[in-house]
Amino acid sequence: MKITKEYLLVLLTSTLLISSINLFAQKPDKEQQNPATTETWEPFPEKVFPEGTGSLPSDAIVLFNGPNLNAWEDAKGGKARWPIIDGIAVVASDSGSIVTKRAFGDCQLHVEWRIAPDITGEGQFRGNSGIILQGRYEIQVLESFESQTYSNGQAGAIYKQHPPMVNASKKPGEWQTYDINFIAPRFNEKGNVVIPARVTVLYNGVFIHNNAEIWGTEAFVGMPQYGMHNLKEPLFIQNHSNNHKNPVQYKNIWIREL
Repeated sequence: MKITKEYLLVLLTSTLLISSINLFAQKPDKEQQNPATTETWEPFPEKVFPEGTGSLPSDAIVLFNGPNLNAWEDAKGGKARWPIIDGIAVVASDSGSIVTKRAFGDCQLHVEWRIAPDITGEGQFRGNSGIILQGRYEIQVLESFESQTYSNGQAGAIYKQHPPMVNASKKPGEWQTYDINFIAPRFNEKGNVVIPARVTVLYNGVFIHNNAEIWGTEAFVGMPQYGMHNLKEPLFIQNHSNNHKNPVQYKNIWIREL
């Protein structure tokens, strides 16, 4: 190949340009060298004490801690009718479901529940209940320590959508714990969902859902579908028709708005 003056000029220019870029990368300006450039001071996080009253965060809203169900009402209206025995709410057969008087959107929710050690029945007839976020998106409550049922209907399932990644159930008679991080869906002005709901769930301290997408409102028959609703809606706890012989018990329910 014949090397011309023009070729040498282009080669020299390219070499100088690459050298300049490398030199700039190796020697950033003073602003780039200042660690304060990437420090964020505003807004400053509000102080929250991890254990305020009992074992709940200091900014938590107590929904039930024993004395009464004043934060709740019957799902069909009127006073919540679940009996309280020794500070524990019992889902009696004829007492209906309950719903919070207050509406919630994005939230952190803590719920403790148990089923009697002498439970009878099989599958969906073993203490059936449910934590229904915004009255639409259900985290199943069921005795699933060794009992078999469809996997997206066992304890911890996003009902009829996602089974839990693992079965973290304790034995009947022991208290079970759900810690739920819920992100509510967003809709456009036409009522179409633009950001689906998502949920992360720890069951007895074990991750069983990690930022799982919710496909729509819980449906027993057919596929789930979204219907437009408010950003904040009440929390619903189900009294299932399968529950009458094996009542579920609840205690220590609290929520943090995100």
